[in-house]
Amino acid sequence: MQTAKTISSYRPYWPHRLGTAPFLPMSRDEMDLLGWDSCDIVLVTGDAYVDHPSFGMAVIGRVLEAQGFRVGIIAQPDWQSSEPFKELGPPNLFFGVTGGNMDSMVNRYTADRRIRKNDSYTPDDEGGKRPDRAVIVYAQRCREAYKNTPIIIGGIEASLRRIAHYDYWSDKVRRSVLLDGKADLLVYGNAERAIVEIAHRASRGEAPSDMHDVRGTAFALSDVPEGWSVLDQHDIDIEGERFVSPRQTDEKTVVRLPAFEQVRDDPVLYAHASRILHLESNPGNARPLIQRHGEREVFLTPPPIPLTTPEMDWVFDLPYARAPHATYGGARIPAWEMIRFSVNIMRGCFGGCSFCSITEHEGRIIQNRSEDSILREIEDIRDKVDGFTGVISDLGGPTANMYRLACKDPEIEAVCRKPSCVYPGICKNLNTDHSSLVGLYRKARQIKGVKKILVASGLRYDLAVKSPEYVKELAAHHVGGYLKIAPEHTETGPLSKMMKPGIGAYDKFKQLFDRASKAAGKEQYLIPYFIAAHPGTSDEDMMNLAIWLKSNGFRADQVQTFLPSPMSLAAAMYYSERNPLRPVKRTGSEHVRTAKGLRQRRLHKAFLRYHDAENWPILREALKSMGRADLIGPSKKHLVPPWQPKGTGRSGGEGVRAGRKKGHQTFFTQQAGAGRRRVKR
Repeated sequence: MQTAKTISSYRPYWPHRLGTAPFLPMSRDEMDLLGWDSCDIVLVTGDAYVDHPSFGMAVIGRVLEAQGFRVGIIAQPDWQSSEPFKELGPPNLFFGVTGGNMDSMVNRYTADRRIRKNDSYTPDDEGGKRPDRAVIVYAQRCREAYKNTPIIIGGIEASLRRIAHYDYWSDKVRRSVLLDGKADLLVYGNAERAIVEIAHRASRGEAPSDMHDVRGTAFALSDVPEGWSVLDQHDIDIEGERFVSPRQTDEKTVVRLPAFEQVRDDPVLYAHASRILHLESNPGNARPLIQRHGEREVFLTPPPIPLTTPEMDWVFDLPYARAPHATYGGARIPAWEMIRFSVNIMRGCFGGCSFCSITEHEGRIIQNRSEDSILREIEDIRDKVDGFTGVISDLGGPTANMYRLACKDPEIEAVCRKPSCVYPGICKNLNTDHSSLVGLYRKARQIKGVKKILVASGLRYDLAVKSPEYVKELAAHHVGGYLKIAPEHTETGPLSKMMKPGIGAYDKFKQLFDRASKAAGKEQYLIPYFIAAHPGTSDEDMMNLAIWLKSNGFRADQVQTFLPSPMSLAAAMYYSERNPLRPVKRTGSEHVRTAKGLRQRRLHKAFLRYHDAENWPILREALKSMGRADLIGPSKKHLVPPWQPKGTGRSGGEGVRAGRKKGHQTFFTQQAGAGRRRVKR
């Protein structure tokens, strides 16, 4: 892996002598109290300002403050005019714009394209406080407020829209958000390393629009830069698997993706472009990418170099207030309440699940904090966060059990192009030793004032079974009665498109977990989560999943329907009905069955809620058309009864309910001797 300048090694900008702000200012009055006449950088975000390392804008703000820059925050501004964007005056260096911790469209709309009534990142859970496609709107208002001030966009919304991308809500391919937002620079992925370099160079008078050598950025050009050779990937995978190795290219080679106009009009080329993008995602061997948009070229530099453990510690040890800004008073911010007593121990995920946006944003290389830094944060929560009762609600990250797991050979890691380290099986070069995580758990439990350390992050159970000691430790000390895991499906067809292990891995983990729970003298249960209507899923697949759910005593109250997040491989499958996990060809390439119609998507969701009487009419109709009327009957062996309760099912399946809050699902489980239990995620 290439090395990079340590982010804490820059000489601080001169205002560092003014000291640290208790909160980054959100008003002129706060600036006056700090003795500031202006801000060097103003950050605009679609989230409420919570000064905590789980909120991206707080992290970027504190990182820049630690470099000496005066940073102000404009949180959830009224976007109907440019006036709220003038609140802190013109920044000396640039505006930094993000939609927030979530893509604004995912945040605001359900998988059925219905508007959500709430927003977990807003005071009092109020919906409608951010615009659709917030990055574009905020950037435009910043430009209206101060025409000549540079604008840099970033965060997950910009990361997932950095090239031409399928937009589920408009059902079309949109061009790069860089162009629609008229930004000078787009920062993708974890932004600390890039934004620190950009800020210091800007402070020396360099325009961000001229910074064309910062990793993890995208910018617009009129043509290919002089001196660069272009590797045109237009036909390589379409004609066959002849992907050119970096060893066959020089250092100034840029890979050309099919143009926006081509992928907009040709789903096959869209799938091909998606495949190439993901093949060029390893920071160790990725080459720059370029994509034509009309008269402009969007140029992407290679992904950022991951942060080292000392750099991660430096970021998380910054003086966060660990609270919402005082301007919110006693308002409830659900996202803050959810992570208030949790600790993030790592970043990234090498699982490569095709529907997930973690790898597109944070990367596949795990970035770890040290034990000392993590333990210090637990002590800070104990000593500084109001309401702490001794329970750490989560000690994890994007995945609970990838802490300190990595390729055994850094040289192999630097040249690997596999999209996943654990699919179709666990790579022989992957270290699966969980001893570092077990040691961390044990030390965390010993901290004075800590009564319980829970693990609530998603668990990669196919990795966990490689370490029975870890499963024992988890079951004995870190589960509060229920542990959520995500097999996502039971059938091979959809699982192969998700890049998830077969249900046998779940069964093996369940055996270990049940045995460990019994040995610890605890009655504990696994709560599995599933996705309806994922590409590659047939009606029969959903029927078989429903049969599995019933035979295992699971009743899902709120279910998750597949939502194609921009730039994900699963979104490419949904749009193109091709499989970008394999070479894409005009003829002969794998066709992916996709539930696109509203009725079929509702049917798939209804199978997950087979027990809901509102769904019985649509399920009976489907079972009859599938030749499975044998599943309709009054006994426990049947999936749905032949009768209908009075006052239900009038809409023929319209009553299928969608979860309103991201990440909030409820399962009712029936276990022998346990009765019915309700669990919220």
